[in-house]
Order: sequence, then C-alpha cells, then structure tokens
Amino acid sequence: MKIVIINYGAGNIQSIMFAIERLGFKAVLSDNQNEISSADKVIFPGVGEASSAMVKLRESGLDSLIPQLKQPVLGICLGMQLMCNKTEEGNSEGLGIFDVDVVKFSNNVKVPQMGWNQIYDLKTDLFKGISENEFMYLVHSFYAPNCAESIATTNYDVEYASALQKNNFYGTQFHPEKSGDVGEKILGNFLRM
Repeated sequence: MKIVIINYGAGNIQSIMFAIERLGFKAVLSDNQNEISSADKVIFPGVGEASSAMVKLRESGLDSLIPQLKQPVLGICLGMQLMCNKTEEGNSEGLGIFDVDVVKFSNNVKVPQMGWNQIYDLKTDLFKGISENEFMYLVHSFYAPNCAESIATTNYDVEYASALQKNNFYGTQFHPEKSGDVGEKILGNFLRM
C-alpha cells in the first residue's frame, strides 16, 4: 500500500511517520502531484497558520489537486481546517471540501485549547472499535462548528466538530498520532479502509 503524506512545509510530519511505522506501514513525504494522485491513502497534516499554508498550497498547485483526489484522504488539525470553506485565521479561503467555516474560540476560554479532551457522537468506520468519550490530544485556537459532515464532537466553550467526513475525505481536529493507543487505532482504521 502506498501512503503519501502531503509535504507543503506545514506539518508535524515526524510523529505521523513514526505512528504509521508502528502500525506496520511505510509512508513517503511528497509534494509531487503524480505521486500524491497515485497513492492508496493520502494524509494532509498541518501545524501552523492557515493563510500562509494556503499560499504554499496555491504556489504548488496542490490547492487544485487535493479536492479532486478519489482515494481516502485524512486531514489532521490545520489540514482538516484547510479542507473547509474558509477560516477566520488570516481571513483565508479554504479548499471547500467540507461545507463549514472555521471560527475562533471566544475569549471565555483559554486559547489555544491545548491538551486532552473527549470525543463523542462517533460516526463512520474511522471510529470502529473506539469507545465514546475517549480522550484525544488537541492544540488549536480555531474550530469547525458542528455541521452535517460532523462525525465526532468535542466540547470546549461550545460543542464543535472534532472530526468531519464527506465522501472519501476525512478530517480530525485532534492529533491521532499524538493520542496514544486510541489515536493510533483511529489512524489504523483510516489506513485499512
């Protein structure tokens, strides 16, 4: 199986690579459109600021490629947010895969949300064998509100979508690669789809 992690200079790639290796798979890091298109599974990571990440995606043409991919694609953290219509972070347009706008947490809570929080209302095979209210690791100041494409929910000031799915596209606001055995199981579920 060919697993490609999209390389666009915004990501915490090493921990994802190690998590995939622990699951018995190998991944390659690439920004090559043909290599990404021919992958069996694509992971779209992201740590950083949305508007500068979108600039990098546009410069490389990946902003056009990603929404056209037909194989399972998993966006993680900023990767998931960039798959939405737009984000308040840098007032940036997104890729328009998920029909929701990313917004900033209010001043009622400490921002960024950093640490462990629960996921619930779990839907789809991404969460096969995962119990409701498991704890996942999150670091983010912006969130996607609950919407028709939500497949997991977390509560921090408000209930929001901690995972999204539309057709072959999946996104997690949490970092499965940093969420211990449960996170690795979710990553494994994605890789075995």
